[in-house]
Amino acid sequence: MVLGLPVGRGSCSHSQVQPDCTVMLTAAAEVPPAPDAPGSAEPQWAWRDAPIATLVWRIQQLQDERAQAFRRLDQAHRQYMLSGQHHDFPLYRNVVHEVTQVFAAASREVLAVEAELAGPRAQPVLARHVRNLQELEQTRLATVALLQVMGTPGVSEQGDPEKLRQLRIKVIKTMEAISEVLQELRFDAESAE
Repeated sequence: MVLGLPVGRGSCSHSQVQPDCTVMLTAAAEVPPAPDAPGSAEPQWAWRDAPIATLVWRIQQLQDERAQAFRRLDQAHRQYMLSGQHHDFPLYRNVVHEVTQVFAAASREVLAVEAELAGPRAQPVLARHVRNLQELEQTRLATVALLQVMGTPGVSEQGDPEKLRQLRIKVIKTMEAISEVLQELRFDAESAE
């Protein structure tokens, strides 16, 4: 899934952004093949023989990386919005690019853990938790991107305040669901070993 964030007009290379300029966020639905997938040039996945507890620990690390990337994206958007009439679009675009890479890398690894749990480890319940986590993160990313678009000058004046409130609530509820899935994953992983 690719999300466009319109943030200005005209050329995106100018320091002063104009409407119709777009920043792209790639959600986890379109990531390169997982390590060891056919056509992948990456070496063997480092976690292949790791205990299930280690895989769950790695999922938690990846979630921490995602949370940090969301904070960075939010901070960059706030900074962009506060930069006044001469919005600093190049800086915001660079952060969006870097954060997109973090999300894509985390998604590849989460999908590799899911495949490991569903296949060789024969842990369908744990694999389902990991899949749910991935889907919730995609929802969160899409909702945050939409919130940022709706908060952009030129768009925010036309926006529906109730829609913004609903989107903020959706982000909060999605984050709560992510926490619940992580808790279930940890609990069920303890039972699996």
